[in-house]
Amino acid sequence: MESQYNDVINWLEHYPQLYTLIALTALILGAWIANWIVKRILIRGLMHLLRATPIGQDNALHDSKVVSRLANIVPALILSIGIGVVPGLPETLVTIVRNVCGAFIILTVALAITHTLTLINTLYERRPKARLKPIKGYIQVVNIVIYSIAAILIIATLIDRSPLILLSGLGAMAAVLMLIFQDTLLSLVASIQINSNDIVRVGDWIEMPALSADGDVIDIALHTVKVQNWDKTITTIPTKRLISDPFKNWRGMQESGGRRIKRSLMLDQQSVHFLDQDECHHLQRFRLLDDYLKEKQVDIDDWNRKLEEAGKEPVNTRRITNLGTFRAYVERYLRSHPGIHQEMTLMVRQLAPTPEGLPLELYCFTNTVAWVGYEGIQGDIFDHLLSILPEFGLRVYQQPSGQDMREFGSASQPQQQAGVSSLG
Repeated sequence: MESQYNDVINWLEHYPQLYTLIALTALILGAWIANWIVKRILIRGLMHLLRATPIGQDNALHDSKVVSRLANIVPALILSIGIGVVPGLPETLVTIVRNVCGAFIILTVALAITHTLTLINTLYERRPKARLKPIKGYIQVVNIVIYSIAAILIIATLIDRSPLILLSGLGAMAAVLMLIFQDTLLSLVASIQINSNDIVRVGDWIEMPALSADGDVIDIALHTVKVQNWDKTITTIPTKRLISDPFKNWRGMQESGGRRIKRSLMLDQQSVHFLDQDECHHLQRFRLLDDYLKEKQVDIDDWNRKLEEAGKEPVNTRRITNLGTFRAYVERYLRSHPGIHQEMTLMVRQLAPTPEGLPLELYCFTNTVAWVGYEGIQGDIFDHLLSILPEFGLRVYQQPSGQDMREFGSASQPQQQAGVSSLG
């Protein structure tokens, strides 16, 4: 067998071009067979064994393609080593092939490392508290460093020079690199500040009117933060803007368990007056006012008795007003409302009068932070208060509408006609 092999080699030496072609074909075929064996047999067998473990059952491992990328190193190594054995090839061509294979191996290793880091980030994001401390920005920084080192090594391998030569030239390019990676460096600093100070998390509701962002944070990366607005559009905010520009984070409200109601009823000041006995008797029908009216009347009677002779004049005495009674009713109504958080601030107060009326402000918190539930509770409260205002002899102030002007015109016409007839 050995003699036959030697005879074939001796015969091929008489035909050097054919010898080179056969050897080169055998090398390429061997690299292809090695690639097929590694990917179709070894990797499949390895993945089959991994499926028996909890790690192998995770689809993220299969989607990452880390192992399949590392398998590409095998045919590259065979080509790099075997190219020197092929007879008749120019030394320059051998060097080029080896350099290209070396560069390919470096690129493959870099891609495998970055895909591994991406896999780590994917597994980390599955943790319940991952949104509190996202690492995606740091992963991207490491990927940039890996790609930069890989680019230097690839260039050094292709030109067959030491990487130190390229690195020594980077000092002169530092200013240029700082300019090129300015946004990256600023974003890196911003990401560190955001994570260390816990400024923004995935899932937070933030509001940044300057950039038309009002919704939930769905992704925090190195350069950008994605916000899904309530109209389902997505706003992309540069990470550094979260440090330099003001914005509102509603996380505190969401974690507190209560959402604030701060809205005013604009009352007509001309409808405010003292209550007479009939009106007091009428309001005693309200369960929420029964104790208030009795306690208030006792307090006023004690005060008025101390006035003696001066108390005979009504102008010197204290009396119950419909506005004060309504304010007490609203507060008691909120205290008994099942949708109001009773352990948070709750008050009903008057604000300074305005040309649009006297503001009676409700300041309280609902016991839910859900938007739909919050609006429902707030709407029910003001529906009730607007409907019950006439029971207290109060009116809501409202600027005259077209219907009001038409009614005013209709009422004034008979008076004008009566005036004309009397003059006639």
